Amino acid sequence: MKIKLGVLAVAVPLALTTLTGCDRTDNGSDVPSAGTSTSSDAADQVEGMSSGLYDLIGVKGKTSDSRATVTECPGKDPDTYFRILHPWSFTPASPDDLGTAMRRLKAALPGHGWKIVEYGPDTSRNKNLRLTADNDAKKASVHVIQMAKDNPPMLSVDVISGCYQVPDGQKAEHF
Repeated sequence: MKIKLGVLAVAVPLALTTLTGCDRTDNGSDVPSAGTSTSSDAADQVEGMSSGLYDLIGVKGKTSDSRATVTECPGKDPDTYFRILHPWSFTPASPDDLGTAMRRLKAALPGHGWKIVEYGPDTSRNKNLRLTADNDAKKASVHVIQMAKDNPPMLSVDVISGCYQVPDGQKAEHF
């Protein structure tokens, strides 16, 4: 896995707080309930969403070798409730294809159940282009940062689920 730590330091906290457009949980939190699942089954689902997003990019390139991880649901028992975060990056074969990759993703997301809730440059010195989209049906959000001035240029992608509850009698696996 070759994800820059600086990217994760900025992207992960942001991704954990950007799930906005979905139904709310009973406690009024901004994090939707994603239903009941084991940690490993939920991780497989989120990684499947990531794979679908990669297909929408439609540009040749490489992805980082990363796996989904379990995170806590704010204000909930971590043995019973969890979220899945899958951070990954995409580096196009040609740096000139980075903008094309972001434009294709932005154009294709709405046709696949994603609602774009944020799009535009951030406030960093590099003015990285950011895209956040929610999928109400999948109870998930994706946050993409186009890092055109990095070497190599890349897209940083975080897919985060809503809060899952483990089946009765089980505990959440943390990996």
